[in-house]
Amino acid sequence: MTATGWTQRRLGDVATMGSGGTPSRAVPRYFGGGIPWVSISDMTTSGKYVTATATTLTEEGLGASAARLYDPGVVLYAMYASLGEVCLSVGRVSSSQAILGIRAGGELDPEFLYYYLESIKPLVKKMGQQGTQANLNAGIVRNFQLKLPGLPEQRRIAGALADADDLISMARRLVAKKRAVRRGLMQELLTGRRRLPGFTAPWADTEVGRLLEFKNGLNKGSEYFGSGTPIVNFMDVMSGPIVTAGDVAGRVTLTREEIKRFSAKKGDLFFTRTSETVDEVGTAAVLVEDIRDACFSGFILRGRPKSQDVDSRFLARAFQLETVRAQVTSAATYTTRALTNGRSLSKVVMTLPHLDEQCAISAVLDDADAELDALVFRLNKAAAIKAGMMQQLLAGRVRLPMEATA
Repeated sequence: MTATGWTQRRLGDVATMGSGGTPSRAVPRYFGGGIPWVSISDMTTSGKYVTATATTLTEEGLGASAARLYDPGVVLYAMYASLGEVCLSVGRVSSSQAILGIRAGGELDPEFLYYYLESIKPLVKKMGQQGTQANLNAGIVRNFQLKLPGLPEQRRIAGALADADDLISMARRLVAKKRAVRRGLMQELLTGRRRLPGFTAPWADTEVGRLLEFKNGLNKGSEYFGSGTPIVNFMDVMSGPIVTAGDVAGRVTLTREEIKRFSAKKGDLFFTRTSETVDEVGTAAVLVEDIRDACFSGFILRGRPKSQDVDSRFLARAFQLETVRAQVTSAATYTTRALTNGRSLSKVVMTLPHLDEQCAISAVLDDADAELDALVFRLNKAAAIKAGMMQQLLAGRVRLPMEATA
């Protein structure tokens, strides 16, 4: 049911559109001029507005291809690869043939169209024509149906959603800044370049095999997975370095003997054993909470501390250091997949402080993680609020007062 005063319109009746093109890359003089040429990668990294492109064309290159020159304010819409990706052009740009340039007519505000196309992105990905990859074409896009209020209301809706975008952008900047600060803090504290007050004792080189006892994980048929006891999986470790009970969603049906043999306890470290790339093997995470009857997957290794003289949180984070990662990857093997094992990881050498300093460093980094988690929560909440706003405002279920812009 259309909101009062709104009309149901076919996109092709309120906008014109056409795709771009690519000059022959065998002719160098077609490239490097003053005409921005938008690619899919430019769209996926630019955000709402395309302000710069990795490639530019010369006038000759533009004329020698199907590429066309779009005026500012054109909505750029991805038909292949990142299907349904949408941006607005700031200046005059050209584009590849994978991108549709949509110019809004007199009944349609381009920013309103941008948010409409953004709101239907999940649906568009599902409706893509299936070939070697999911594709759209101009004919499909022309037949998109949208509900249109008058231009003043379109602009108020677009303004409200732009304000939500500003809040999300601010939250993203804060998250990026906090991640950079935390990364620098980890590098300084975990290498001893920065010492916490009260600690002066020297650090010592130690082989990991003196600290941890390694064991391969559980292998079971697919029919055993989906219910039963909690199991620490590959992605739990890749998402580390801290794994809580709430992170462990996998389930597997086991005997009591299997649960005992492949137990996962608080303080255990887990390492990715095999992956498609060498860069992903030997990634470490620590289980920081007790989970009744928990076990661990055959795609990971367990490193159980041999004594109480090591802080598992410190070790898990120390495995992120470049000097440690270099030792892990250099010892990995590769056939059809990259592999590591307990013997290789046992030979990794770390420089460690005494236990009390390890624990103090872990506490500082725990606080930094908590601050980052709070910012990520705020970012996700802002994104969820905006998604809800789009659904309500673009359907006319919620109407903005005439004087309101946000």
